[in-house]
Amino acid sequence: MKSFSDLQYFCQFIINKYGSPSNASEDDKAQEFRNVYLHNLPLDLRTIKAIAFACGIQVKGVDSTTLPQNIRGYHDVFDDNRNIYYKNGDTISGIENTILHEFREMIEPVFGELCPSYNPLRTNAIHLVANKFATAVLLPKDEFKENIYGTGFDVIELSKVYSKSCAQVVLRMGEVLEGSIFLYSGLYEEGAEVGNWTLRYRAVSTNNNDPEANVYGAEGLFPRKGKPVVPGSLVEKVIKEKKPCMVRRITLLVGREDEGLTAIARPLFISGEQAKVALVVVLFSNLKLLQPQIDRICPGEIDKFYKHL
Repeated sequence: MKSFSDLQYFCQFIINKYGSPSNASEDDKAQEFRNVYLHNLPLDLRTIKAIAFACGIQVKGVDSTTLPQNIRGYHDVFDDNRNIYYKNGDTISGIENTILHEFREMIEPVFGELCPSYNPLRTNAIHLVANKFATAVLLPKDEFKENIYGTGFDVIELSKVYSKSCAQVVLRMGEVLEGSIFLYSGLYEEGAEVGNWTLRYRAVSTNNNDPEANVYGAEGLFPRKGKPVVPGSLVEKVIKEKKPCMVRRITLLVGREDEGLTAIARPLFISGEQAKVALVVVLFSNLKLLQPQIDRICPGEIDKFYKHL
């Protein structure tokens, strides 16, 4: 293989190494992308655009009024002319994510052409894996996992370290921690109506090494996406007081001091306004893992809750 200046060479590289695209996870594909194209280059928008150009892809900004609502970008291919379009005025993080997302969608049919035994993913499925690929490139698994522990599971601090959205951080935390530890994380945002806070993003990971180190039979305890803030909850307290708070122990059983959970919630202010609240919940036995965050933000403490967040 002489060059990675065409998408088919990168796709062929994946096929040669893994036997089939389906044998490589999105984390695998993302790591190979970094190995092949980044070398010692910084992972920033300029580099990502340069990689796209080197692969024969033109990257262009378009007026947001020409895009359907909630669409940040798209791509097209005509006679081997490949173009990726992103929304003008989007954040740098958003543009980076769009280019990588569309790159992943763009290589899917190439996989099908080069590997006859491979069935290319359909539209909904490819959209999901493209999200995973983009996030995995921007937040590489091993490094990101190390920084999760280093920051004490601090969603807001991680978003600053990587210059990525809190939403992307929450979802990536669930992916990289899956199998190693029980975690519930959520991100609350205020809607168009003032005071109307809802859970916009959530992630859950489990401990596969120790099945007992998980939470079972606690239906309704962990909020679902789209649910409003529960009165009397830790998140409501943070919203009202506009400062970080934690519950040292959340007990789940009546009449006994079970191991329970511990939770910490932290607000994010943008231009002086409280815009988001990040919630992280772990087993009480893992309280020490939150200590770097606790030491940094000095949250107000609540001693105990019973069966609610």
